[in-house]
Formats: sequence, C-alpha cells, structure tokens
Amino acid sequence: MSARQTALNVLIACRKDGGWSNGVLKEYLVRDRLDRRDGALATRLCYGVLQNRGYLDFYLQQLLTGSIKKLHPALRDILHLGLYQIYLMDKIPESAAVHESVELAKQYCKKQPSAPGLVNGVLRNAVRTKGTLKEPVSWEDKYSHPADIINLLKGYVGKERTEPMLRANNQIPPMTVQVNTLKITPQALTAQLEEEGVTAEPHGWLAGCLVLTGTGNIEQLHSFREGLFYVQDPAARLSVLCADLTEDTRQVLDCCAAPGGKSFAAAMGMAGKGSIISCDVYPHKAELIGKGAERLGLDNITPMVQDATVFCPRWENAMDAVIADVPCSGYGIIRKKPDIRYKNLQDMAQLPQLQEKILCNAARYVKPGGLLLYSTCTLVRAENEAVVEKFLQTHSEFTTEPLPLPANFPKNDSGMLALVPGEYDTDGFFICRLRRAI
Repeated sequence: MSARQTALNVLIACRKDGGWSNGVLKEYLVRDRLDRRDGALATRLCYGVLQNRGYLDFYLQQLLTGSIKKLHPALRDILHLGLYQIYLMDKIPESAAVHESVELAKQYCKKQPSAPGLVNGVLRNAVRTKGTLKEPVSWEDKYSHPADIINLLKGYVGKERTEPMLRANNQIPPMTVQVNTLKITPQALTAQLEEEGVTAEPHGWLAGCLVLTGTGNIEQLHSFREGLFYVQDPAARLSVLCADLTEDTRQVLDCCAAPGGKSFAAAMGMAGKGSIISCDVYPHKAELIGKGAERLGLDNITPMVQDATVFCPRWENAMDAVIADVPCSGYGIIRKKPDIRYKNLQDMAQLPQLQEKILCNAARYVKPGGLLLYSTCTLVRAENEAVVEKFLQTHSEFTTEPLPLPANFPKNDSGMLALVPGEYDTDGFFICRLRRAI
C-alpha cells in the first residue's frame, strides 16, 4: 500500500463512516505497514486535505468545466490529494503528483471510465496555471472553515484573534511530549532519542517537555516502548500544572481521564506518590489508561469504569483534588482533528447540560479545602465560563482562585484561562481552578 493510497482510504473511511481522522489514520498506518517515510507522507496528505478542503475546492472549481458537487466523492478526494501536492507541498514533483493521482483514479473509479482522463486534465491544468488563478479572499475559502464555525469562534475570541487562530488551525502542530521524570531526565532522553534518529528540543516554556521532529510512527521508538515519555499538548499539560499537585497530595480523582494524559501528568507531579483514580465510562478506554500507566511505570494510578455523571458514595468529600476535563465540542483541537470543523453545530447543543452535570457531581468528591479543576478543549462560552458561572450560583462553598501560570503568561486573578491557537503554540483550551471552602 502506498502513502497516497493510505491517505485516500482514510479520507474515504472518514467520509463514509463518520470516524475521526486521527483514529482512522492511526489504524490504517498500522494496517498498511507503512515505513516511517511513507507514514509521514500519508499523515501529511490526509491532514492537509482535511485542513484545506475549502481552499482546494476554490481552485478546483476554476479548473473544472462543471460543478464540484457533481463529482463522485472519491474522485473529488483524489483531486484534492493531487491539488494539495501541487499547491501546498514543495518537495513533491508535480509530475509525480499528477501521475499518482491518475493511478488512484484508475483503481478507485473503475465505474467511471472518464475519471483518469479528468484527473489528468485537471491536474495538468493546475500545474500550467499555477499562480495565475483567482486567489481566495474570504476566511471560508482561505482557511477552509465553514461560516457557522467561524462566527461561533469569532464570538468567543474576538475579531482580531480570529484570523490568526484560523491560520494556526491549518498548521502542522508540533509533537510535544512529556518526559517521564520518574524514569529519566530530559537531557538523557534527548540523547537517547537522537540515537534513534529523532531530533528533540526543550519546550519553550514548559519544564520537562520536549518538542520532537522526525519521529515517524512514535510507537515504534524504543524510548516510547520503555515508557520514557508520552505525547501531550502543552495546553493539557498546563491544565494539570494549574492543579499544583505535589508529592504531599494524597488522593486525586480524574473523572474523565481517557486516554490518561492528565492522570500521567498528575502522577509525575506527585512524584509517583499518593493515589490517583482515573475513570472513564467505557471499559476499553479504562483499559487504555491502564496500559499507558503500565508502560510508564506509574503504579499510583488505578483505572476504573465509572460514569462521571453518576454519584459514587465512597468518594464523597474524600479527594484532595478532582480533575474534570469534560466531554466537549473540541473546537480548540481543530488543528489535530481537522474534520471537527465540518461537524453539525446542532450535534453539540446538549453538551453544556452534560458538562454542568459532571461538574456538579465532581464537586461532591472534593474534601473541604480541596481543589476542583474544570477544563475543556473548546472555545465556546456556553461550554466554558457559562458552565462555571452556573455552577457557582448553586455551589457557594466553591470560589475561583488565581491560576499558577508560567512566567511568559500574564498574571491571572480570575481563576479562568482560555488558550487560543496561534498565541502560545497550544491547542485551544479552557482551564478553571476552583477551591472548596474549609
């Protein structure tokens, strides 16, 4: 299986089955047994097309004599892959982009005898007219975000921050990893990764984190298998830092923990001491947390199957800290899940009700004087500040308190922080720190 075939199969599977691109891509990379180089190319092609669908359609319409909407979906995917290589990749020979796309049309569009000729004609025309076609002007065409998503996000971050955010959503996110400081130092891990052909640089403002390049399939690295690090976006890592957990922290509950990154960060913050209960509503996800903790050697983590909306009496008033990273619309992680932008907004309408229910239930577990950390990976007021404000109206025993942030952040007094893509090179994220009265 070639990198282009794998990328096309992922695009088709996501469209037909509604799967998330990151999960489908991971599955297909393993299934197709691509080496590091082809795996990287397939990943770039898949995410590149999903990130730039509107942008590519803007040019495709100028290159077609008919309407884009009349194209068979698979044929449109093939044309997107070809155009992405021609317009947005500088290391792929244009002739190779055309030839390989024609071959894909022969294989995937057998019921359309004219498809290979159409692909050949459109892509050759794209090469010939490159730099002469009309350029996109609207944010919808330029950044491939539907208008309703743009308006929703602009209402939250403001007009001036919107375009940089949209631009950041289409960039390739850096590979940031948290060093397992219970096993190795950042310096020693850097040296080991370099022996494996991976470049590692210290993160700009997060201690104990590295930014990697040239990883290929990260799960194939010996250092990964040895549990010397795990992948985590700086925003998620920062949220756990805002909980300010130490080796004196005795009992922590991570009530929506899968895939486990925040629990792992908490365990390291606690120097491997104390106890962390990491919950998810689905057994297979709780099992995933357990496998991750085992790989990292974190024996103070106990994975459990538990619905975060259902009260567990034995945990009442028992936790020094509760982490509630609740299910959300995910509009802060569009750069990692580019297909989120194409989901129906109405599918997310009931989320605030669920989030409030989880937060209220989680509050019952916090002991007097304990900490409650609420977070999401979205940029919508209804799921962020509005949920906290409604919670505080009925839970007077809780108050917000300032976030302990790294020195490169402005001083925080509100106890709430919204991270916007394009500003600190993080995912979009919301963090709120709440303290229960003694």
